[in-house]
Amino acid sequence: MKGEPVEHIPDGYAISESVNGVVSLVKARPGLIQPREVAIVETILKRHPKHHNYRVSVKRDRIEIYERVGLDASDLTRIVGIGILDPGMRERIDTETERYSQFTPILRLIIRDTDARIFSAQRMCYRSWVDGWLDLHDSGKIEPLARRLIPRLGTEAFFELF
Repeated sequence: MKGEPVEHIPDGYAISESVNGVVSLVKARPGLIQPREVAIVETILKRHPKHHNYRVSVKRDRIEIYERVGLDASDLTRIVGIGILDPGMRERIDTETERYSQFTPILRLIIRDTDARIFSAQRMCYRSWVDGWLDLHDSGKIEPLARRLIPRLGTEAFFELF
């Protein structure tokens, strides 16, 4: 912890928590993303078969989707073969996995035209020639864009996007 503890949040600042649980004091900035747009992305993400492996974060001009790093509870219990023998064990594994999981950004939807509400998309790329965000050359309204991209999360088809 740095600096002196404060009794209240200073004017012009806000408390922010990352998807990985890091709490920060940040400058308050007006966001360009509407709550309805975030709700659309979250609703589409909840339909994904492995929705529990993803988190949504809203930045000033974008919606970012983060993916769990490593195994989730389903993968772990399947590999180890527990859960069939001890139903309570699966619940404990779910709780602990959720508690200690880390998430990394995988997809972002960036507002490009605030009047027309047009978004573009980027995905994280881990190749040596592009180590960072890769423009998907796909844009449009948030709902059709999210419907095209979110179902591909966690599949080989996602990494074929560019």
